[in-house]
Amino acid sequence: MKTRRFKASFFGVIVAVIWGMTFLSIKVALREFGPMSLPLFRFTIASFLLALIMLLTRTSFRVAWKDVPMLSLSAFTGVTLYYYFENNGIMRLTASESSLIVGTIPVVTLLAEIIAFKVRPRRSVILGIVLSFAGVALIVMRSGNASTSVSGYFFMLGAVLSWVAYGFITNPLSGRYPMLTITFWQMVIGALGCVPFALAEHQSWTGFSASVLLNATFLAVFGSAIGYWLYIIVLEELGPGRSSVFINLIPVVSVTASFVFLGERLSAIQIAGACLAIGGVYLASSSS
Repeated sequence: MKTRRFKASFFGVIVAVIWGMTFLSIKVALREFGPMSLPLFRFTIASFLLALIMLLTRTSFRVAWKDVPMLSLSAFTGVTLYYYFENNGIMRLTASESSLIVGTIPVVTLLAEIIAFKVRPRRSVILGIVLSFAGVALIVMRSGNASTSVSGYFFMLGAVLSWVAYGFITNPLSGRYPMLTITFWQMVIGALGCVPFALAEHQSWTGFSASVLLNATFLAVFGSAIGYWLYIIVLEELGPGRSSVFINLIPVVSVTASFVFLGERLSAIQIAGACLAIGGVYLASSSS
């Protein structure tokens, strides 16, 4: 039992590193990919790899027809719509800022649960929510970075809300099928949803630079297929509560890597905001 939990924790750290690095890879890949052509490329490859993983692990592909509408809605919300907002946001913001805003998803999810289900939260959860939003406010308030725009924050807000909606839509399906099965079909259907948007971008699928192609492939292989597979293992072994600890590490990885590899700099007020946001998310999610 201890060995399995240690293995799951190790996978959790790997997932945090992989998903933290995806913000940098998206930033690089969007230099030549359109914001919706990139997820089409990414999830097409990831779908084939996840299908291979399912065959190797003997996971069923079967889904009841009655659940296809709900599954399709979750795919459109969590893949097509989410990456429409996220990629457009990352194009307008730094990778660091984008990851910090997306990192508030656990807190926004808790807030949505409190409102929708009239849950009475602990004081520590309320404090965590307040600190997290205060931190994001400080990040947004900063000025003087020519690479960002106000619209980028609205796109990232759309990404956060899309993912929260995706979680609520997916939840009823999670008890009926293996998470690997649900994730596979969400990737397939979500990729199909990207097709009309990608066609409108008139994307050229030749002549990519080596760095862009390498980062796009990293997103497909590690960011999507392997990352989601490992996180499913972490969820099944440790549960949502303990697994959220690793998710909270993602902005830390992203901000650090953006500083090292992209030369991005956060202002003093943004650093203070980042600490508040990450601390607030950790406090709220660990106390819920």
